Amino acid sequence: MIYTLHIWRQKNAASEGYFEKHGIDVSDDTSFLEMLDALNEQLIEQGKEAIAFDFDCREGICGSCNLVINGTPHGKHRATTTCQQYMRDYADEKELWIEPWRATAFPLIQEMIVDRTSFEKIIQAGGYIEIRTGSAGEANTIPIEKQVADAAFDSATCIGCGACVAVCPNASATLFVAAKVSHLSTLPQGKIDKDRAKKLLTAMEEQGFGACSNYRECERVCPKEISVSTITIMNKLLYQS
Repeated sequence: MIYTLHIWRQKNAASEGYFEKHGIDVSDDTSFLEMLDALNEQLIEQGKEAIAFDFDCREGICGSCNLVINGTPHGKHRATTTCQQYMRDYADEKELWIEPWRATAFPLIQEMIVDRTSFEKIIQAGGYIEIRTGSAGEANTIPIEKQVADAAFDSATCIGCGACVAVCPNASATLFVAAKVSHLSTLPQGKIDKDRAKKLLTAMEEQGFGACSNYRECERVCPKEISVSTITIMNKLLYQS
């Protein structure tokens, strides 16, 4: 299948970016990142500079394959990262526009690679739960109801890819913060820290992210389907602190 690609090219944050047009012929079974690999091989053979894009596991686990494809973070399929999508998924879209996350808090490094250190700073702001735990205890010492454990696990699946920020008109990281807050706060051990929500939200504002306006686009593009109900949990904790 032959595709027309419009690739975002930008040497660094200080230079002006632009879309560069390329054509490529790949099979249906080629993954999206493999297609970009093939394009880079084609460019290198032509003596041109390869396209810079981020990736690591290519198994939908790390979330570093942060691409916006035809206006949608990660691509057209829900609950799927870019690396887990295939060219057959775009059989009806032969012209693809590929660009990086767009958010002030995610400064561009080069082309499709952005700096997401701001997420790490938010996590660091949460600190540790201030309680003496001693040595590791028996796993069943504190009984936890299954629905509570399941809710905590659902929040813990957040991979911090930033798709929620990229799709939000306000570039808000509220869904990310809510997932990190509700992950621990849902469990009995996490209820000790009453200020975690406030600390993380304050850090979010300091890093330049916008506020939540309940567009709910974040929930739609999240590859792990984190629910906006986590935001409700976080807000309750915030007002109780």
